[in-house]
This record gives sequence, C-alpha cells and structure tokens, in this order.
Amino acid sequence: MRILRLILSIVCLFLVQIGFSQQKSYRIHTVAFYNFENLFDTINDPSTNDDEWTPQGAQRWTAEKYQQKLQNLTRVLTEIGKPANTNSPTFIAGSEIENRGVLEDLVRQPQMALQDYGIIHFDSPDKRGIDVALLFQNKYFSPTSYTNIPLYIYKKEVQHQELISASEDDDEVVQNSYDNRVFTRDQLLITGFLEGEEIHIIVNHWPSRSGSEKKSSPFREAAGMLNRKIIDSLQKINPNAKVITMGDLNDGPFNNSIKKILGAKGQKKEVPELGIYNPFEEMAKKGLGTIAYRDSWDIFDQIMVTESLIKSDFSTYQYWKAGIFNKSYLIQNSGQYKGYPKRHSATEVGFSDHFPVYIYLIKEAK
Repeated sequence: MRILRLILSIVCLFLVQIGFSQQKSYRIHTVAFYNFENLFDTINDPSTNDDEWTPQGAQRWTAEKYQQKLQNLTRVLTEIGKPANTNSPTFIAGSEIENRGVLEDLVRQPQMALQDYGIIHFDSPDKRGIDVALLFQNKYFSPTSYTNIPLYIYKKEVQHQELISASEDDDEVVQNSYDNRVFTRDQLLITGFLEGEEIHIIVNHWPSRSGSEKKSSPFREAAGMLNRKIIDSLQKINPNAKVITMGDLNDGPFNNSIKKILGAKGQKKEVPELGIYNPFEEMAKKGLGTIAYRDSWDIFDQIMVTESLIKSDFSTYQYWKAGIFNKSYLIQNSGQYKGYPKRHSATEVGFSDHFPVYIYLIKEAK
C-alpha cells in the first residue's frame, strides 16, 4: 500500500510539472482612449474660442488649476490597464485637447515622463480649437506615417442664423456661409510598428449631438463613412491590415453610424472577413456606460478592431479583452450628479465627464 501511494504521488507530481511547463506566457500592451474634457492652457489664443479657459474667463482657469488638471490626468493615464498589465498604456488616444503645448506639459509630468511618450498631434478646424492626438511609448512603437484626414460635412438645410445661435456646448460651426460647411475634428491616422508588427490606429472625435440627436445624426454617419473608407483603403493595400479605430464617437454601439455605416459586430463569431469587432456592444447591453446624461448611461467612447485582430493564433499581436476604467475616484460621490464621472466644477478641478476605455493586445512570448 505504501509503495502504491508513493507511485501515485510521483505520478501526480510529474503531471503537475507537465502542466506548469505547458503554461504559456504572453507579451501585453494596453491601448487606451480618454476624452480629456477641456485640456486647455491658461493662455488666450485669439484664433480659437478659448476665452472661458483663461484666468479672467468664466472658469477662472489659473495656472494652479491647470497643473491640477495635468496631475489628475496623469493619475488616470498611468493606471489604466492595471493590474493585468503592470505597464502604463503603450498607446493613449485623447480628445478635447487645445494644442500640442498641453500635451507636452502632460508627458513631462513625472510619472508620465518615466514612460517616454511620443506625441502625434495636428490642429483641427474645430471652432473651439479642440483636437485629437495620440501618445505612444517610444520604446515599443515606431510610427512610419501619420496624417489628419478632414471630415467634409455640410448643413445646407439650416439657416446660418440658427447655427450661430446654437448653445455654447456646440463644438461645430459653419464658418463658410457660401457652402455651409460644418467644421469639426479631423480623423487622425497613424501607421507604425509595434515591436516589429505593422499596426494602424485611427483617433476620432465625431460631431456632437448639439441641436438634437436626430438632426445631428447625419454628421456622425458621415464620420462613420469616412472611417470606413480609411479602413477599406488600408485593407485594399493589405487585406490582413491590423486596424484599431477609437475615440469619442458621440454615438453608442447601436446607433446607425457604428452599427450600419461601420458595420461593427458585437460578437466575434458574427464578424465577417475584413469586418469590424466592437467589444463595447456587449457592455452596453449590460447597462454599462462611459458618459451619463439625465441619469441615462451610454458608451460614446469605444475602441474597435478589424477582423485581423481577433484571430485565435497568438503568434502575432491580437485583441484579448476590453474594459471601462471607472475607478471610484473618478466618480462624483455627492450632489445632483452623484454617480456621474467627476468633471470640473466651480469648487473642484475634476477629471472628465467621460470614463476612459481600453483594450489589451497580446501575443505569445517566445
């Protein structure tokens, strides 16, 4: 009996050792998007509508408040993706950015500086001067090309006077009364190599819902068409092109711009060849959100990937999983907006009116 027990113990130990030896290890990178909500410096730029965000403006935006905003953003950005990935995000896409200078101030923050982030940014024609941008860790990603692609949309059916009387939250404006072009954010396309693998990233901030969701929906549908056209052009060159498109889309996963125009699918098994997978659709079904309005939640902030990134072969970088970063310190804990994202107020420099989102890319380590 003792001999039998000894033999069984040896066999069990051998099987356990085999199990551990078969465990695979993976390299992992976090891809994040965050609407920085009014990342303005304190300097009055006469070429943009930034008067509110100056020391004399409505927000009384002082150097001290600006520095606190940078510190708040740094805390969030360096924690996204942890603990699954102990490193800060390799890619950070952002929106509502006044200029390159505020990004330079951000990446110089002590915790951000440790990661050596590069910056890709262009000024957009948005009336408030707010732009999109990409930060990336230089040690992992080498950009080979980047460009800002304008979105041409027009508002011919609306009188100019109605447009200029829109609310201050409106982030588009017709600047040319002749053709009624609506100027909004460009779409930023970046191509480069993530540890030797080519990857394409599109950063978006689609037109707002100002004037009502229904009236403004065609603008976001046009943004979706441009996004799809960019992806199609990349896939025409290389059908296996790995494309990540992300941003504040001002539409949820079930709106026409995403579901019909982009053709994004919420289930991997439903994604056709050259199609797009949207992991945030299932989160929306569960009632999760990145932004709240009148106690109703939606996911405007999304990261989607092409079918080439949801293969089962992890010999190259593939999508693993996604999430909404909604830690307790990002949530308003009192007052009228209890439970909402903690944004800037008259008494406190907050974070943003959006929660950030992220995905992981992984591949088997050799």
